[in-house]
Amino acid sequence: MATNGGKGNGNGNTLPKIQTKKSDEICHDDSGPPVKACTLDELHSLQKKKSSVPTTPKASAAAAFSDDDRQKQQLQSISASLASLTRETGPKVVKGDPSATKKVETPQAAVAHPKHHSHHHVVPTNLNISDSALKSTHILYNLSPAELYEQAIKFEKGSFITSSGALATLSGAKTGRSPRDKRIVKDETTVQDLWWGKGSPNIEMDEHSFLVNRERAVDYLCSLEKVFVNDQFLNWDPKNRIKVRIVSARAYHSLFMHNMCIRPTPDELDTFGTPDFTIYNAGQFPCNRYTHYMTSSTSIDINLSRKEMVILGTQYAGEMKKGLFSLMHYLMPKRHILSLHSGCNMGKDGDVALFFGLSGTGKTTLSTDHNRFLIGDDEHCWSEDGVSNIEGGCYAKCIDLSREKEPDIWNAIKFGTVLENVVFEEHTREVDFSDKSVTENTRAAYPIEYIPNAMIPCVGPHPKNVILLACDAFGVLPPVSKLSMSQTMYHFISGYTALVAGTEDGIKEPTATFSACFGAAFIMLHPTKYAAMLAEKMKKHGATGWLVNTGWSGGSYGSGSRLKLAYTRKMINSIHSGALLRANFTKTDVFGFEIPTQVEGVPSEILDPVNTWSDKKAYKETLLKLGGLFKKNFEGFVNYKIGADNKLTEEILAAGPNF
Repeated sequence: MATNGGKGNGNGNTLPKIQTKKSDEICHDDSGPPVKACTLDELHSLQKKKSSVPTTPKASAAAAFSDDDRQKQQLQSISASLASLTRETGPKVVKGDPSATKKVETPQAAVAHPKHHSHHHVVPTNLNISDSALKSTHILYNLSPAELYEQAIKFEKGSFITSSGALATLSGAKTGRSPRDKRIVKDETTVQDLWWGKGSPNIEMDEHSFLVNRERAVDYLCSLEKVFVNDQFLNWDPKNRIKVRIVSARAYHSLFMHNMCIRPTPDELDTFGTPDFTIYNAGQFPCNRYTHYMTSSTSIDINLSRKEMVILGTQYAGEMKKGLFSLMHYLMPKRHILSLHSGCNMGKDGDVALFFGLSGTGKTTLSTDHNRFLIGDDEHCWSEDGVSNIEGGCYAKCIDLSREKEPDIWNAIKFGTVLENVVFEEHTREVDFSDKSVTENTRAAYPIEYIPNAMIPCVGPHPKNVILLACDAFGVLPPVSKLSMSQTMYHFISGYTALVAGTEDGIKEPTATFSACFGAAFIMLHPTKYAAMLAEKMKKHGATGWLVNTGWSGGSYGSGSRLKLAYTRKMINSIHSGALLRANFTKTDVFGFEIPTQVEGVPSEILDPVNTWSDKKAYKETLLKLGGLFKKNFEGFVNYKIGADNKLTEEILAAGPNF
């Protein structure tokens, strides 16, 4: 064995001599100065930098409070929200993750060594001793998406980070809303204000039953080691903003609402104060089926007088979103503001369009236009100042999603986005959006700023066009029609589309679907009240109503063909530009629609549906059949008077199909 002259080690073997480069006889050291920590805990504490002080100047009243005073006031407000009605006191609450904070029951230690703790300070409230004060409930307050990811991954089974960075999670046994389990407290006020009875989505419950469910939800949440609290806003209109507090048991729910509501700045949180409305989401815990009005283990209860909502027996996050939408459908009309289930976009010249449509009509696709700014995709208000988005995010369907069909939604599915009930490849975590193994109702919830052309803040001037979308599988509605004001109200109240349903013997046929105001499940007042407000605002601001059929032409489903999206976009663009308003029109039979004789880029022969049917007799029969379905649906509204006399009601009825 070769050697290089080193000394032996006593066993006859030799080791090479280590040569060290020297510079002026001093060894070069590139290790840098040692860390300023004596323990691993101290080293880990150096990783987390405290939040920077907000740069926005505080109001004088807010500036009078110290940080400790604000922390104490904030926690007392949260404790009051969680107060038991029978014990008349809230739980002892402290801020911070119990798994990351040591000796939380001795707050003096936290005060003595504040640098060893994260910015979620451990500050107990000063409350009277009660049963609920025997333990501390840790409050995870307005956590960031990164913090909520950590909570979900650590503690919620079924939570994974997908290849695009989104958080995939499961909503449990319920993968959609439970409208039959939604209840509204019927009291002295709501018995007069709300729409009750046949056709109404409002199912009543009494105050006592609500309080039983509230107590059950609060006791469950207070029994947990930690709960998530979000303080956020609804409505981008600063004059009509609503403060909401969401108390939940899952990081998934907290992140979902972080995305869907408007996110406050640090300064706004400092002055948030008492919320206008509170949600208690105890969805992992069932309601007591022996409680009066309960028909299952699920209950979604709204008490408008107490300004509270309770969720039991369902973890589907969409219940919170739509519960707040129902609230806005009640609160906003009281301020003479119209709440709308619609998409909304704006052109570069400030022209705003509203898009109404049920599922499958193309509302999301047509309101998302790269040549226009997106104000919002689902929920809006129309006030004296213009339109505003109610939400701070989008809740998009994901089934069969592709980059080619919906590039904006595809690109929005990244870090911070919640993916509900999707299926992904076990190793790569790549999502298969075509897989319906869990549910067909797969969803993505993401902040609206993830859409490149989103209008921030999400407000705009008064709309110029109101577009009602219908996917008519009967194939008899024109591709585009200009509506009179009475027709706009009639078809807004009707909320028509047609679905294709499979029968037992395998034959498929269209089924008419009507949803008042294009969102019957969420409205609180009678549909004619919203319609009257819509007509009033359209008249005042000179908006035009349109009906656009995105469904079939040349025959019903099975014999005709779906109208090309490219043609529909041409017609929508012609509405936006104002060119269609200047077109020549002819009137159709039965429905009395005004249809254009020409639209640039669209074959003229398809503009009147009778031209596309080879069997004219079948066309007439189908047209009369659909007209009859409209008439039958509208029977529920004929006896409702609008205004001091019955004139407007008669005008609306006359605007329906006549034969």
